[in-house]
Parts: sequence; structure tokens; C-alpha cells
Amino acid sequence: MLQYFAQLEHYEGNEVLFDLIRMSMVSTIAGEPLHIHAEGLRGTGKTTIMRKAKDILPNITRIKDCLYNCDPAHPHCPHHRDLSVQEIAAIGTEEIPMPFIEISHSAKVGTVAGSIDLGKLTDNSNPEAGLLPGLIPQAHRGILFIDEINRLADTAPEITDILLDLMGTKPGVVQIEEAGLPVVSVKVNVSVWAASNPDEDPGALEEIRRQLSDRFDMVCYMGRPTSIDVITRMLKENFHTRPSECKPEDEIRYLEQHELYTQILLRWAERYTQTDLQDIVRNYIARLYVKHNMESIRAVEAMQQGAVLYSITKDRDHATINDVTHILPLILKHRLDPDSLVKVINDIDGKDSMLGSAKKVSSKPEQAEDTSYYQNTRAL
Repeated sequence: MLQYFAQLEHYEGNEVLFDLIRMSMVSTIAGEPLHIHAEGLRGTGKTTIMRKAKDILPNITRIKDCLYNCDPAHPHCPHHRDLSVQEIAAIGTEEIPMPFIEISHSAKVGTVAGSIDLGKLTDNSNPEAGLLPGLIPQAHRGILFIDEINRLADTAPEITDILLDLMGTKPGVVQIEEAGLPVVSVKVNVSVWAASNPDEDPGALEEIRRQLSDRFDMVCYMGRPTSIDVITRMLKENFHTRPSECKPEDEIRYLEQHELYTQILLRWAERYTQTDLQDIVRNYIARLYVKHNMESIRAVEAMQQGAVLYSITKDRDHATINDVTHILPLILKHRLDPDSLVKVINDIDGKDSMLGSAKKVSSKPEQAEDTSYYQNTRAL
């Protein structure tokens, strides 16, 4: 079993998923969710890649012991949002790993949203009624992962409804309701990652719950490896290996690589917060939306957000029309029927020669001393 993110094998069939993961991590670090969904055949590694990505997520700073992961500069939870700067300073802060929380198919509404805090209720010295935040509020400022989301949408409509509220806006909102206690509404800034196999029952997510499918900014299809060399390396890496058998020097090397990856993500996130989209590109996106009668405004919002993120993770100075056209199938695949999608793609392909200088981008590093940094982003 693969132990480290740095060990994961890249190949043509999964490179798009790595792109989406990079973009979503950068956007999440910058404080803006990017919801992604990976589809594909079972056993191709979708879930493994997504779960292992938590190895390179940075730490976050929160108010000490806050289960809602309150940012000390922007407290949002019921316990801290009305406190003064001085009161928060008195409580103190702490660093924790960025949340990466998974919702299982056996989860209940109370587990996901929140429930009565039985610990407080049964405290003999000071019994009181209080709420315990569920998995979603605890994922604030991090990642929420759902494997086989098409099955969850089919069997757990109540949890699906919660996800619709969570992903309907950025940041999202989750409402905690318990009999005898006031309703609590909590802001949750979280990127939702999901994986599914549309070729197995109950089918593709857009066929089960179209509303939920539309909430995902981008969807990619995970292909299987077709290179003999790639499969050979994967077999060699996984043969008779156990986490405890990893050589100390290899472990050190992987952890150092993870630290480098984390620093790259942080640098990209800082650049993202300072980057805007050129008017010519924003106008191009608007024209696509109007001309092709797209229903969901989320599609054009994803084009704008995705183009900037994609250009940054490819070490370009600014996003161009070419970046929009590159990510367009990932944004429209689950939102348009196949015929409409083909029309959009053909329309774009027919105009490629007319884009001219708007498609030209600079791929040079900002500074000469950053050469090794840009080389390492290829592995990330």
C-alpha cells in the first residue's frame, strides 16, 4: 500500500485529477472553496489520490480548542463570534493540520450537521444543554471528502439536502437543529471533494440528484494507466511493502518533498489572492454563457475561478482565454447534455485561430533564483 503522497504515480489518465486537487487545495488555502468530483472505473486510484493529498495540506491557526476552527481574525462560531479582540487573545490560539474530514455512507444527520453534546448534558458537576458540531462544521477551512457520492445521494436524501445548503454558496451554511435548543446557523468555508463510479448502480450523480451535481465546480473522468512502464513501477512499489518497512532515508526524503509541496501551495495561494482576471477573458466567459444558453450561473463562476487557479498552478503570470478553453470540459461535462457540450467545444475549436495574442502567455519564472521551485511544481 502506498504510504506517501510523493509516492503516487502520475500518468496520463490521472493527471487531470492531480490538476483539480492542486487547484482546490490552493483555493481552499486562500479561503475560497472549489468543489471537485472525480468519476471513473473502480480500482483506478481516485480515492487513494484524494485521501493522500492531505499529506501536503498546511496547518491552520485557530482559536484554542475551537471545534469550529474559528480563525482568530474572523471568528464565526456561536462561542466566539461576539467576543472582542482582547477576549480572543486571552483564550489564545493554536496550530492544527488543515481539516480533511470524510463522510461515510453510515453517517447520520446529527453526526454530519451537529447534535446535542452528551458530555455537557451528563456532566454531574455542571449539567447543561449544548450543541456538538458535526463533521461539516468541523471541516471549516479545510476539505470534506465523500467517496461514492452517487450512492450517498441515492440512499441518504437528508444528508444530500445538507450538502446542497453547504455547497449552494461560498462560504456555505449548515443549520444545526435539535429539539429543545435554538436553531444554530454556522458559516462553513469548506471545499467538497467527491469520487464515484458512474458505471455502477445507482449511476451517474447528475442522473440521481442534478442539483447536487451542479454544485461541483469541476468534474473529471479518471482513466486507467495504459503505459507498461507506469504499471511496472506501480507493481514494484506495492509488492511486499508495509508502512513499517519504509527505509528511514526514504521516509525523510518523502517528508522533505511533502514540505516543499506545502510551501508551493502556500505560495500559489498567496498569488491567487492577489490575482484578478483580465476583462477580455471575463467578457469571453460571459459571451459563452449567453450564446450557448447555459442554465447555471455556477458554470461561469467556475470558469472564472478555475482559469485563474489553473494559470497559477501552471506558473503563469495571468489567466488567458486559452486557460478557460482548457478547463471548459471539466466545468460543463456534468451540466450540459452530450450534444450541447459537443456544440460548445466545436464552437471553441473553430475560433482557436481567431484568439491571437489573447492566448499567448508567459511561462518564464518571476525570478531567476526560483528555477528549482518551478521545476518541483511538475512533480506536485
